Amino acid sequence: MGATWTSTADPAALGSPSPPVLVIGTAHVIDLASPLRRLLGTRPLDGIALELDAERAQVLLPSDAATPDPSARRPAPAPFFARLWAVVQRRLGADLGAGVPGAEMRTAAAIARERHLPIFLIDDPVRVTLARLVRSMPLRERVALVVGSLAGLLVPTRVVSEEMDRYTERPGEMLEELRKVSPTVARVLVDERNERMAERLAAIRARGFLRLAVVVGDAHVPGLSDALARRGLAAERVSFRELRGPTAPSSSPS
Repeated sequence: MGATWTSTADPAALGSPSPPVLVIGTAHVIDLASPLRRLLGTRPLDGIALELDAERAQVLLPSDAATPDPSARRPAPAPFFARLWAVVQRRLGADLGAGVPGAEMRTAAAIARERHLPIFLIDDPVRVTLARLVRSMPLRERVALVVGSLAGLLVPTRVVSEEMDRYTERPGEMLEELRKVSPTVARVLVDERNERMAERLAAIRARGFLRLAVVVGDAHVPGLSDALARRGLAAERVSFRELRGPTAPSSSPS
């Protein structure tokens, strides 16, 4: 997506202490429009970065996407895992009253448009990520991933809400459980993406967009913040728990 606004950041400020990157943890199947607007509505910003690639942005943010080239080939069907998980997310979103998954990305993009801020897409192409995941996974983890996704179609919403409340209270513990059960999933879908997203954010900052907010799934917040620190960039964290607040409905960070 092209920038819709030119940063007024003084290039000379690059040599002085820079504001931290605001790293916001969200859930992909819950509507966080109100808390996101409270957080981002008036905060001084030079741009908003999203945990999206161009293909997903074209689906979620059609008004921002480039006009498709009619002569271009249609994309190949999404990998099986991607299609299965999309069904799970739609079901959870409907059951939890969130509507279409990705509502938080739509809200962040809408705020950027309203404030005439550029939108930066910082994630890897989903097809590349999933192809890398499938190639890397041993058979045991592949079976566990399919079984877990199928279970997501059947598990009661009450159980999902309880598990997400447990995640909200102890996110580090839940991530460690994932590393034990499926280390390849944790490495490919969390750790490696954190490094590449941090690299892209560092490049955006180097162009003079100093006051950045980045909206990601909550599981990325600690690792992305650490990856930014390794590149000399401070991060201000707002976890899903803090963003949601104590009275909002439970949901599923992912």
